Amino acid sequence: MSTIKTSANFTELGLISPLLARLTELEYQQPTPIQAQAIPNILVGRDLIAGANTGSGKTATFALPLLQQLFQQGKSEKQSSSKGNTVSGLVLVPTRELARQVADSIKSYAAHFNGAIKTVAVFGGVSVNTQMLALRGGTDILVATPGRLLDLISSNAVKLDRVKTLVLDEADRMLSLGFTEELAELLMLMPKKKQTLLFSATFPEQVQTLTQALLNDPIEIQVQSAETSTLVQRVFTVNKGQKTALLAHLVKTNQWRQALIFVNAKKSCKHLADKLSKRGITAEVFHGDKGQGARNRVLDAFKVGEIEVLIATDIAARGLDIEKLPVVINFDLPRSPSDYMHRIGRSGRAGEVGLALSLIDHEDYHHFKIIEKKNKIRLEREEVAGFEMAEIIPDAYLDAGKPMAKPQGSGKKNRKKKAIEASDIWLKKF
Repeated sequence: MSTIKTSANFTELGLISPLLARLTELEYQQPTPIQAQAIPNILVGRDLIAGANTGSGKTATFALPLLQQLFQQGKSEKQSSSKGNTVSGLVLVPTRELARQVADSIKSYAAHFNGAIKTVAVFGGVSVNTQMLALRGGTDILVATPGRLLDLISSNAVKLDRVKTLVLDEADRMLSLGFTEELAELLMLMPKKKQTLLFSATFPEQVQTLTQALLNDPIEIQVQSAETSTLVQRVFTVNKGQKTALLAHLVKTNQWRQALIFVNAKKSCKHLADKLSKRGITAEVFHGDKGQGARNRVLDAFKVGEIEVLIATDIAARGLDIEKLPVVINFDLPRSPSDYMHRIGRSGRAGEVGLALSLIDHEDYHHFKIIEKKNKIRLEREEVAGFEMAEIIPDAYLDAGKPMAKPQGSGKKNRKKKAIEASDIWLKKF
């Protein structure tokens, strides 16, 4: 991966004055590592493969040069390219929330272009007719989820034969969600000659295959390891039956301005919210069963601080950008180790200090070790006074053959022996 020298300020990146003025208004002090490395290369038309943690500033990384390229094409060329419901810049994203967030960011960066660049977001869960009207006459930039975009293409609401720049944002997530066939179909409708920018937090085989087939002599940038210093990660061990009590204790004791809590199932959201309510903590829920309008209202209220505690499934792990969110809490561990990084990346964004807490019980212990190994981290296990994890392994875990890896004291040989035996039972399953 490239090790290009980073720039100390945005003026060194080659950005034009309307964008620099907007960045000053937004109080962007200096480029993040990925912005400093990628923006100059994008501006000169290079294809790009970029790996970066969530919260690294990647939306600005592709949005700023895309806006500049379109603006510099000149008014007559932009008008010509917009005829026939066509698109110049296409940004494909995996989720509705991310589509909405990216489009809002692009519109914000374009504030000093006085409406010269049109940006539209299309995604499922809302009226397709409204989106068809928005696309009438074409658009300069289209931010879309693959499924809804194909629906609009089948209705002749938009064409992709004049796409000049394609951005694949969170490519790994798109492929993991099963959008492989949709992506292939969309790519067939675009010109072969175009600039392609691919952003992915991880690079599984599917993503590598996609990059090889799609990109032409790309610049490769990897800045994941450099951008985690502002996010503090901590792990608290606790007995399963005390998890909710510990969570309530932490929320009340620390008096966080806001807290985002992750669980693994839709029904768990309301279940946990009800439990917290009995302990005097009001929480809202966010999951896939909510209609898009309700989801938008919850996110908007959380962003402006009207909601202090939000309990969510992994649909909030990507595409949720809350300024200065103080803490993210894993009440349930994510099933996928890569989703762990996306969850905790909701805090500590853009250089802000953040905190990520994971609450693990006996049953979670082994899975968290896998998360650590896959993400190349190692965190100290901590305990909160009054909520210490029992060192004796619950019989239920032993009977089920589940591991208990909690370190035991040197004077407790019998308990240590049980832990070893439990781990052996679990490992024999593989």
